[in-house]
Amino acid sequence: MKQKIIKVHPADNVLVALTDLQAGEEVVYQNNRYKIIELIPAKHKFAIADIAEGGEIIMYGVLVGKAQSHIPVGGLLSTGNVVHAANSFLTGSSHTDWHKPDVSKWQSQTFNGYHREDGSVGTANYWLVIPMVFCENRNIEVLQEALVKPLGYGRKKTYEIKAQQLISKIKAGGAIDEVLYTEIEGDTTRISGDKLFPNVDGIKFLSHTGGCGGTRQDSTTLCGLLAGYITHPNVAGATVLSLGCQNAEVKTLQEEISKRSPNFNKPLYILDQQKTGKEADLLEQAIRQTLAGLMQANAYTRLPAPLSKLVIGLECGGSDGFSGISANPAIGYTSDLLVALGGSVILAEFPELCGVEQNLIDRCLDKDKAERFASLVSSYSQRAEEAGSGFYMNPSPGNIKDGLITDAIKSAGAAKKGGTSPVADVLDYPEKVTKPGLNLLCTPGNDVESTTAEVGSGANVVLFTTGLGTPTGNPITPVVKIATNTTLFNRMSDIIDINTGTIVEGDETIEQAGERILDYVIKVASGEIEVSAVRHGQDDFIPWKRGVSL
Repeated sequence: MKQKIIKVHPADNVLVALTDLQAGEEVVYQNNRYKIIELIPAKHKFAIADIAEGGEIIMYGVLVGKAQSHIPVGGLLSTGNVVHAANSFLTGSSHTDWHKPDVSKWQSQTFNGYHREDGSVGTANYWLVIPMVFCENRNIEVLQEALVKPLGYGRKKTYEIKAQQLISKIKAGGAIDEVLYTEIEGDTTRISGDKLFPNVDGIKFLSHTGGCGGTRQDSTTLCGLLAGYITHPNVAGATVLSLGCQNAEVKTLQEEISKRSPNFNKPLYILDQQKTGKEADLLEQAIRQTLAGLMQANAYTRLPAPLSKLVIGLECGGSDGFSGISANPAIGYTSDLLVALGGSVILAEFPELCGVEQNLIDRCLDKDKAERFASLVSSYSQRAEEAGSGFYMNPSPGNIKDGLITDAIKSAGAAKKGGTSPVADVLDYPEKVTKPGLNLLCTPGNDVESTTAEVGSGANVVLFTTGLGTPTGNPITPVVKIATNTTLFNRMSDIIDINTGTIVEGDETIEQAGERILDYVIKVASGEIEVSAVRHGQDDFIPWKRGVSL
């Protein structure tokens, strides 16, 4: 550790501890000495000027809270003495002058992807099996059991093997200590069997709890999300199971597909159980048609594509006090590099943009986009307030424990994922990305709901930063997990792909880390690297119902 403290923005009246600071310890920042008056755990903040009750807390150069009581120099900021506060925002003139980063290194570089007829390029090649309504989830499970292992996509049942070893010990009369502490073997990384379709990365079975019983708006939105997955460049085609009487009608799905791909021509098989009759007949047809579709999907091979065909989703989860200092600004620089190369990036999680709305409004390319963003944020916030909650309740207990004590502190750091480029478009869930550049997508801050939405809007790679650790993945898009600190990277190396703790330790700049991440993304997009979430089969899929979810 080359440094103990860091100041994020020149205007800040707090410093961030990079390691535990003990009471009585003196630290120096830019020739100013500060005496620590109580334990400041790593990732937490302390005041560098006396802050009176009601005084403003400034971090990242923006208002992130107000003091509930006097906070002296060297005092810890906590939920006991700080309350959430954020600046209001207004639409007005835009300031979209942007200093593009130097991208000469990548200007002629390509990735090897799957070229679709609509001009998009996939970073993977999957077949989907999807239910229109939760009533079909069991049939989805039956198809999964029937197809995955015989097609060569099954992974070794590592934990079943481990359990069998321990059960054998119990049968042999083993003691409790032997069961608790005996070493057992197992490997989750290898796939069992040879793939029948070598050019198809997998067959993915989605399930959900929607499609009927909710509002018609929920069902239409679900159809839009499913259409986003079916038309996604990482998908070669799909088998869809419908009961027949649900709110999420097949015609609505087809309309949503046409919105996203007017000349849609992927193989798409839709089966209606009530029309078909016997369940056995439905499942047999589904198996036949899915195998026929896989034969067509196998005709695709990877070919070179420009980096402008990449659409990167930006996500964070299990955030900590280092997220806004290391990993988030690092992928923000990656975002700027990709935008400068003509690609697209998606910044979502609207509750985690609280307090930085004005900055994003000022970066919008035109007034209509600025007004739409302001309207989406305001209406979302109002719904949360009406439900007895609010954006201020967004930080999780884990976030708070690690120094993100107000939503505005968390948000100011989370927004760093979007870099500095102009806002090219503002989208409401589950709309599709159609413009290169930075796209703002209205989603909740919930990790899986937001990642699900970003992929539904077209993300063919997701960069996911985490300070506490999370296994989150997606069925069709590789989710690259990025640690904010080296301790986490070493402790959870089986589910984390990249470490940016090097920034905190002073061994690497934000720009250097951002460039390293882009190089990694290119290899992932080309199928040269299998990220941990794919390796573990982490296929998280949760549609967002437009109620209150933060």
